[in-house]
Amino acid sequence: MRSVRIRILAALLVLAAVGVGAWRLLPSKGDARTITVGTTDGVTSLDPAGAYDAGSWALFSNVFQSLLTFAPGGTAPVPDAAKSCAFVRGDLTDYRCELRDGLTFPSGRTMNAEDVKYSFDRILKIKAPVGPASLFGTLGSVDAEGMTVTFHLTSPDATFPFKVATGAGSIVDHTAYPAGKLRTGDRVDGTGPYTLTSYTKGRDAVLAPSRHYRGAVSGTARPVELRYYATPEALDTARKDKQVEVATDQLPPGVLAGLNPSDPTQRVYEADGSETRNLYFNTRAGKPLHEPKVRRAIAWLIDRERLAATVYDGTVDPLYSLIPAGLTGHTASFFDDYPKPDPDKARQLLTQAGVSLPVHFTYGYAKGRGAGEQEGAEIKKELEASGLFKVTLKGYEWTAFQKQWASGELDAYAVGWVADFPDPDTFGAALVGTGSAMNTGYSSKTVDRLIADSRRFAERTEADQDFRSVQQTVAEDVPVLPLWQAKEYVVTTEDVGGGQYLSDGTGVFRLWSLTAL
Repeated sequence: MRSVRIRILAALLVLAAVGVGAWRLLPSKGDARTITVGTTDGVTSLDPAGAYDAGSWALFSNVFQSLLTFAPGGTAPVPDAAKSCAFVRGDLTDYRCELRDGLTFPSGRTMNAEDVKYSFDRILKIKAPVGPASLFGTLGSVDAEGMTVTFHLTSPDATFPFKVATGAGSIVDHTAYPAGKLRTGDRVDGTGPYTLTSYTKGRDAVLAPSRHYRGAVSGTARPVELRYYATPEALDTARKDKQVEVATDQLPPGVLAGLNPSDPTQRVYEADGSETRNLYFNTRAGKPLHEPKVRRAIAWLIDRERLAATVYDGTVDPLYSLIPAGLTGHTASFFDDYPKPDPDKARQLLTQAGVSLPVHFTYGYAKGRGAGEQEGAEIKKELEASGLFKVTLKGYEWTAFQKQWASGELDAYAVGWVADFPDPDTFGAALVGTGSAMNTGYSSKTVDRLIADSRRFAERTEADQDFRSVQQTVAEDVPVLPLWQAKEYVVTTEDVGGGQYLSDGTGVFRLWSLTAL
């Protein structure tokens, strides 16, 4: 879910990680001033069992450890809390990790395999509506013995190591987190590169490099203060007023379009990104968009080119595929089926569906999250111009918005999706599989079978046809309508380096990469 650059995977090794030594991250010596980082990606929950969003996971990758992580620029997981991990059988159904020695929680307790088992078990037990349980659909059970943990999968899943390396794999202290409910409060008990010294929801998170960390990260790091802003405009004001030294996710489109890389007062990092934004439809019976022909009619009316140019000032690219450009399996299936807006074809479909015109439905969006309100207004305008639809816009605070779609209350809603890990699978089951994180109510035996088949291939390019077939089926059923694919931007002051390493398509937000020049 992070706004990051992704590279095509050549392969996913069956031995997903090899053993490495334990490294330490040390506080920077000398001038150890705090670097301030501004973002609009807020934190939903400090408990890994209760969050499946970019802002929360960005914090998790700094204060918790997963068994695996991704090295900068890498596309295969490497050990972090583990010293080694591997599939133990060729059928990709049993995955075993050996923990590092000497990992300690803030309480002083030594981490063991029971903590790992407990962390995964409670995610599946709690199954929070906006949590990451859906990511572990193939996880059947977990065994723990001493410093060894073994995951037993219900079906072959070559992508399981990638999922372990995400924020969903964050390991918590089993003595500090309740088994059957989410932990509340403003503290975390993790073994990550940073400790959370203070946190105020919606305002800031203050982080100090952990002297006790042992894992994949080495070198030195500076203290960091993450500051959260309600709107892109507020973030831009903070950047201009020098209240933050690093601005990421996300500045207003007009500001991004006008960034000048040659400006000596700032450093601008721009990279091709994998963040996509989709329009999701509530497909449940009794809802106004239940009938596939009605959803196909909408697909014939949305003008992505206009949306990208007017709302986003050309800082995003129109997207006609569930899987973004640059990943295995990408194909422009929606362009093939709906090449340009055509109200006549939309009307024909609605007539065949036998629905009353105009079709009324509610469109929800998150207030202050990028250009969501302007985007909703443009989509409403495009649909209502045909005379075929009547759209009611409703804005919600981010957490409330998540609860609205998780409870199936909204008819339609647009949400940005950033890859959890560098594999096209993250755009499959999580978005269109039965019981998906987006909770559209959509279920297709064909899609589920293709997703399951794709996970049997350790050589991920061999799954290309499965992913293409998934996208063709989705273009026919339209439970989701791709809108655009974004670039990634990080802007820093001239005396802060390392901004280009904050994220690189692996889902890790590397605050320790930032340096003061």
